[in-house]
Amino acid sequence: MTALAPYWELTKPRVVALIVFTAIVGMLLATPGLPPWSALVLGSLGIWLAASSAAALNHLLDRKADALMARTAHRPLPAGQLSARDVLVFALVLGTLSMLILALGVNPLTAVLTFGSLIGYAVVYTLYLKRATPQNIVIGGAAGAAPPVLGWAAVTGEVHAHALLLFLIIFIWTPPHFWALAIYRREDYARAAVPMLPVVYGVEYTRQHVFYYTVLLFVVTLLPWLTRMSGLLYLGGAVVLGLGFLYYAARLLKPPNERFAMEVFYYSIIYLMALFALLLADHYLAAPQVTTMVFERVG
Repeated sequence: MTALAPYWELTKPRVVALIVFTAIVGMLLATPGLPPWSALVLGSLGIWLAASSAAALNHLLDRKADALMARTAHRPLPAGQLSARDVLVFALVLGTLSMLILALGVNPLTAVLTFGSLIGYAVVYTLYLKRATPQNIVIGGAAGAAPPVLGWAAVTGEVHAHALLLFLIIFIWTPPHFWALAIYRREDYARAAVPMLPVVYGVEYTRQHVFYYTVLLFVVTLLPWLTRMSGLLYLGGAVVLGLGFLYYAARLLKPPNERFAMEVFYYSIIYLMALFALLLADHYLAAPQVTTMVFERVG
């Protein structure tokens, strides 16, 4: 187990767990009852493997910068636990398995979209965007916002407008989520010559943009209700969660201490998980006919 621990760390398990969770929510929302078990299991497995492959490639391509940053210096490559060749082989094996499972066991569209997301994060974002522009996380966030679309496509074989709403929520959520971390870790990013927003434009400017994006996020999270994708159960929860995020973002403008940026970061994770859980609760509990279908499928 000790020998496998560095490989497990390469997969960024906490980040990937959130990715897979949002993908599964996309699968469950794509159908009134429960989706076919083959699509649910193989789709989740394939997306998990692809996300883990992308995470490993991110470790590989960022190994020099990681060695300069306190937050990442302990990672397997800068710590000397694995070689670059080990990580490359590991990432390629995971990526290949993912594509085979999705293409043969789910459907070609999901495989193509997942491959595009993998390349978007591991290559386009990590290799180019991350060091090309302070808007790196805004543009690169498209890859991280894709999982609900992948999950939806795994069940239905199509990209539905409602799946794109889920994509939009994560896409708008990503900048305030990540910029809160970047504010706290700005010295790390400066040391590694990564032009994150607080490094290039300063902390005050970044705090303002965290607030602006949080306001936009609050509006965007109302769209599932406005488009009748979800009902009042979701709406009530989304408003409460959104007001909580707005509170954190507003307080970040004049924070009580330096550590408060990390409190915003942690809340943003809880926020996204709770928001997607509300989408599921509304989907299965708010409509009696849907609940009946679910129990019939389970029974």
